[in-house]
Amino acid sequence: MHGYLITFFTQKNREQDGMPLADWIVEEARKIGVRGATLFSGQEGFGHDGRFHSGNYFDFEDKPQLVTMALTHDECDSLLSSLQAKQLRIFYTKSKVEFGFTS
Repeated sequence: MHGYLITFFTQKNREQDGMPLADWIVEEARKIGVRGATLFSGQEGFGHDGRFHSGNYFDFEDKPQLVTMALTHDECDSLLSSLQAKQLRIFYTKSKVEFGFTS
């Protein structure tokens, strides 16, 4: 199949509809029928504003998180439309990919 590999970058302390934003993105993907998504928690990083984010002893809530998934063109359009409908501002990367199973 051809489509997109999309990755969303956020922090553990961001929320949408009463749940962590990364979890919310995974649930939205599940609702539109996406076959899988992976949520990664990072140790540290910095955002577009230059602000440092980390999961250190003093602040476990500011950990960087990434949600990544391989989507068809239609799934990608649906997911991005869901984010726009909620007026969410989330940094993402999107690359054209070929995906499937080996057997």
